[in-house]
Amino acid sequence: MAPQPKLLDQLSAALRVRRYSRRTEATYCQWVKRYIFFHQVRHPAEMAEPEINAFLTHLAV
Repeated sequence: MAPQPKLLDQLSAALRVRRYSRRTEATYCQWVKRYIFFHQVRHPAEMAEPEINAFLTHLAV
């Protein structure tokens, strides 16, 4: 069985299927990286609404 693709590879593939531009894809990937690093490199699947709120509050303040 093949290993599952990494998170950013999955994101890129999903955006390509939906015909997003490469520039938009790159921007979305950068924002996902910022979100992950803000939370000390935790996987987004481990996080929920409180982490999203903390990130958005950080950006706004």
